[in-house]
Amino acid sequence: MNQALMKWMYLVFSSLLIFVMSALAQTPTELNVMPLPEKVQLGTGSLKIDNTFSLAFTGYREARLDRAGQRFLTNLSHQTGLVFHGNAGTTPTELQINTDHESKPVQELGEDESYTLDVSSTGAKLHADNPLGVLRGLQTFLQLVAISREGFVVPEVSIQDKPRYQWRGLMIDVSRHFIPLNILKRNLDGMEAVKLNVFHWHLSDNEGFRVEVKKLPKLQGMGSDGLFYTQDEIRDLISYARDRGIRVVPEFDMPGHSTSWFVGYPELASGPGPYQLERKWGVFDPAMNPTDDKTYKFLNEFIAEMAKLFPDQYFHIGGDEVNGKEWDSNPKIQEFMKSHNIKNNVELQAYFSQHVQELVVKHGKTPVGWDEILVPGVSKNIVIHSWRGPDALAAAAKEGYRVILSNGYYIDLGWSAARHYAVDPLGGAAANLTPEEKARVLGGEATMWSEYVNWENIDSRVWPRMAAIAERFWSPGTVTDVPSMYFRMESESTRLEWLGLTHRSYQRPMVERMAGPAAAAQVDALLAIAETLEPVKDYNRESTPGEEPTQLKPLNRMVDAVHPESELSREFSVAVDQFVGSGCKDASKATAIRAQLSRWAAIDSQVQPVVQNSALVQNVAPASAALSQAAVLALDALDRVSQGLPMPDSLVKLQSDALTTFENQAHKSQLTIPVIAALQKLIVASGSGGSCSAK
Repeated sequence: MNQALMKWMYLVFSSLLIFVMSALAQTPTELNVMPLPEKVQLGTGSLKIDNTFSLAFTGYREARLDRAGQRFLTNLSHQTGLVFHGNAGTTPTELQINTDHESKPVQELGEDESYTLDVSSTGAKLHADNPLGVLRGLQTFLQLVAISREGFVVPEVSIQDKPRYQWRGLMIDVSRHFIPLNILKRNLDGMEAVKLNVFHWHLSDNEGFRVEVKKLPKLQGMGSDGLFYTQDEIRDLISYARDRGIRVVPEFDMPGHSTSWFVGYPELASGPGPYQLERKWGVFDPAMNPTDDKTYKFLNEFIAEMAKLFPDQYFHIGGDEVNGKEWDSNPKIQEFMKSHNIKNNVELQAYFSQHVQELVVKHGKTPVGWDEILVPGVSKNIVIHSWRGPDALAAAAKEGYRVILSNGYYIDLGWSAARHYAVDPLGGAAANLTPEEKARVLGGEATMWSEYVNWENIDSRVWPRMAAIAERFWSPGTVTDVPSMYFRMESESTRLEWLGLTHRSYQRPMVERMAGPAAAAQVDALLAIAETLEPVKDYNRESTPGEEPTQLKPLNRMVDAVHPESELSREFSVAVDQFVGSGCKDASKATAIRAQLSRWAAIDSQVQPVVQNSALVQNVAPASAALSQAAVLALDALDRVSQGLPMPDSLVKLQSDALTTFENQAHKSQLTIPVIAALQKLIVASGSGGSCSAK
């Protein structure tokens, strides 16, 4: 190994070591679990977990509990490496599980999910009203298991726990990019781990119709590219979800977002056609014809079959983003509107929505829809799913409607966990609701729209940030400490890996594919970029010059491989804040910061040889150069601080402007440099008026 490479590896190791030590120094005194329980009383001892550990069920018993117990032991074995075989001539350690009675045959909104968990040095007891509470308590116990000098232990603790909100969901869009069943299942495993209880399955949109409909086979036959779930597969997933205490709510979006319906059944549409699957993203003109009785006959047959397939009480009908252009250009629709005194497209959509809601109710279900379905006079039985925000949610609750919040939880936007964590279903305008109105706020859902996710990277777009949102839905509203959240989220992220989620492991294969047969050091440099940068936020990826995002465009570039939130960059930014806050006197922080900056400064020179041989790495080049150049400027600022030579104000401005240029340069790769703000702080602090200048 050459000297330069050894030096580089030393810098990497020392930097990461200091960041880890810094994190450990900030370990919260509360339990390292997520979501945090409602009430916790810690003891002083611990319960040892060894290979004699076993479960004992008392009270009500059913096969689902037995499967949960086996799944628990399997996961505990993965976490600890222990093989559990019960009593082997020694006194076994036991978790006694007591259940009072059965839960509903089909899981219902508002079922009791509470549990109590008591752990002493001699054993543990888990009690719940029904199996749902047992499922939640088992996950808490798994999170409590930790390594110690004596081996694996669980702290002595008494927990009384129940969720804050009844509806705690994750929506996955499988229409724009089809997500195979096995990947959905492992995400259900993740949902169980953090006590989520609703899987909202967005099954149709302009780009694909993903369900087998036996009576209307051209829906999936012509509207799916052959990528759909059979009804047996859907039943299998519903059963899998029930075992984990998760309801499955289907969504079939209508009257807009429905082009895939029209490929096989153009007579449903308001325009002349012909229609083909959309390959791009956005709001398109095609919409169902709300004035034709044949539309409702078709939907009656469709909803009847789907209502039997999906046992949950709630049925999502979408209803969002209809631009009305096909309605405006259809003479028959315009004549219908005049003859029925329908003044505009909003009223026309309300006409359609009312008819569809009646069909849903006719087949024994409760309609759920996005904000747009809330129009004057609509039944109070529906549930409003708010994507527009807290004002719309609060207004609906005031009018007597039950509501769910997703605005603020759009995890496809790439926001930080902290930003999502700050959003509360009872925040904003909803905070001023009366107690009766607040009771109508059922909870919330995170939404994973799939324009830029596929089977390979979807786990990384959901996890671990979903755990922070799950805590917002479950834990008391007073649980808001962000450093604690991040510490516990990273611990939970590790545990999620034992469940088979690939939110960490996916990255190396993607980067190695980009690099091809590059030297190991060059691959490591690309991995360092992948660990540092983030995708551009919100929907800015679609506005990149020269970029035309489509369903057929491969998701195989660096923007697809980086995490939505870089753990390394966040920790580096925290270290810079602490260093600047100390007046730049903290020598250990200075060492860690310098080591990381040196690593970034060297990245571009290591990446450039790969640029010549890989089209995928060519796309990374602007971001790679920008990161290295930004790090060089920050190293200069750090040198000035260590030498006691304040940076002139004119140079501070020049370098600050350069950082903005570098960030814009990274955007050409559809990437962002999340440490730019931290580097800016270093440069400003090194100036003559900065907190680190010699006084």
